[in-house]
Amino acid sequence: MNKETATFLKGKKKQLLEAWMGSQIKDASLRDDLMSVAELQQQSDELLTTLLKAFASSTAEDIESSEYETTQDLINEISISRARQGFSPRETSAYILSLKEILSNALVDFLAKEPATLYKEIISMNKIMDSLSIVTMETYIKGREEVILRQTNEMNEISTPVIRVWEGILALPIIGTLDSARTQVVMEALLEEIVATGSRIAILDISGVPTVDSLVAQHLIKTVSAARLMGAECIISGIRAEIAQTIVHLGIDLTNIYTKASLASALKMSFSMLNIQVTRSAQNAAFGGNKSFGL
Repeated sequence: MNKETATFLKGKKKQLLEAWMGSQIKDASLRDDLMSVAELQQQSDELLTTLLKAFASSTAEDIESSEYETTQDLINEISISRARQGFSPRETSAYILSLKEILSNALVDFLAKEPATLYKEIISMNKIMDSLSIVTMETYIKGREEVILRQTNEMNEISTPVIRVWEGILALPIIGTLDSARTQVVMEALLEEIVATGSRIAILDISGVPTVDSLVAQHLIKTVSAARLMGAECIISGIRAEIAQTIVHLGIDLTNIYTKASLASALKMSFSMLNIQVTRSAQNAAFGGNKSFGL
């Protein structure tokens, strides 16, 4: 892009911004629920200012040059924020591409009588804007990956609550598939609670685990081993018939681990291991003669 073109565009900044804002506001996909028009105006003004300044440099077509550092930083910030706010990939890329259209129209007006120069400047400007569009999408994807990773970690933490069911007894219901990352979360949560409560028994209930393969079994064994190193014994409950058949078929050795079919059976076993006796006692008539458990 030559200096005359860059100077012309810089002198038309106000008109370019107005045209760009008008184009964005008219767009049916404008997400005014995620960003106000005032915020969009400020964002667009800052980006256009840095871009027009870079156009005037001797390395205008090289977006990796130092002249584009501020522009790229701003684009990265915009892309990351839009990824976190919930903008779609199309909406994010359309933001930069809509400016490309405004700049092209301005060049057509400026160089209408010089078709050869117009062609050359349009090609140059398209190269710059297409490159910046790629930067926008690359940064947006990174932003979305960060959001997905954070949400996955939050869901893993929520879906692996460690419950103190009795003095010295913890229960950890596991729902969904166990992978290496989630096993780490489960293990850390369990060990932290063992230390905090001084519990001696930990029940790992896998009733909510859809399938158990060799990998899932290895994750469970690692968790049991880690708990034992902390001085706590583990009981795996929720062993359904189909899971038992799968474990036998795969040749997985769980002989050194306590297993039970249900959480109730595991809790009963825990009482026995801690020498706790639970007896049934009659209640007052006000409770309808129902029975309850007490020490």
